[in-house]
Amino acid sequence: MIKSMTGFGRCELSEDGKKISVEMKSVNHRYCEIGLRMSKKLNYFETSIRNIIKKYANRGKIDVFITYEDEKEDVSGIRYNRELAGAYIGYIREMAQEFGLNGDCPAATIARMPDVFVCDDSLADEEKLADLVERAVNGACEKFVETRIAEGEHLKKDIFEKLDGLLEGVSFIEQRSPQIIEEYRNKLLTKIREVIGDASIDQNTLATELVIFADRICTDEETVRLRAHINNMKETLNQAQNIGRKLDFIAQEMNREANTILSKANDLEVSNTAINLKTEIEKIREQIQNIE
Repeated sequence: MIKSMTGFGRCELSEDGKKISVEMKSVNHRYCEIGLRMSKKLNYFETSIRNIIKKYANRGKIDVFITYEDEKEDVSGIRYNRELAGAYIGYIREMAQEFGLNGDCPAATIARMPDVFVCDDSLADEEKLADLVERAVNGACEKFVETRIAEGEHLKKDIFEKLDGLLEGVSFIEQRSPQIIEEYRNKLLTKIREVIGDASIDQNTLATELVIFADRICTDEETVRLRAHINNMKETLNQAQNIGRKLDFIAQEMNREANTILSKANDLEVSNTAINLKTEIEKIREQIQNIE
């Protein structure tokens, strides 16, 4: 199966008052570019999160949004160190008695002492949280891949239909080429008779002219190679994954052969068919840009 580089996935898990929500989306990109937006408290897990995502995606610009909520954690996250505050008060009173100073010690003064109030940003039960984050990211990635595969199947079907159309165009050019030579021979004979009348026509000269003309418009090599590229692309589309770059290279080769056919075209029908081939190949290349 093939995967598109366009996808979306979401997963939300809640456990022991902790809730992790992961949402990810992607668009096509030449490489794998992961943008993470998440709570600062989860920065410690950034490397592991990126490694998980890379297991599911090889190409694409992927934006990941992760939110973290802890229902058990107080709103401010401030911790009061009662023992340290008591020690400060004790030493202040001792110092006041020793030097005969005023022993009053306002609470605001104690609050300004180092480490009496601290903002606790530490993550309790780090291993449990790490497991919750991992499961949430994996869950979002699985749904993300599902949408990529579904979109990839649509792309595959569309490209196959276009490839079948290309094969019809190639077959038409192959069938039309002998007719062009025969038509050119008849035109040439008509013009010669108009010039020389009933005089005999040199068959060797006529044959030479026809050979030169046939060689000039011959597209046998190009149609054979183009057909081979089309079949190669079909086989590649049936491969498992990571085929986007290969498909793009094949499409470039297909376009090169179509260009050559068009440059050799000396017939309106062949010329129009070659233009249609180029148009369809360009559409295929645009579709391929979305394949991983």
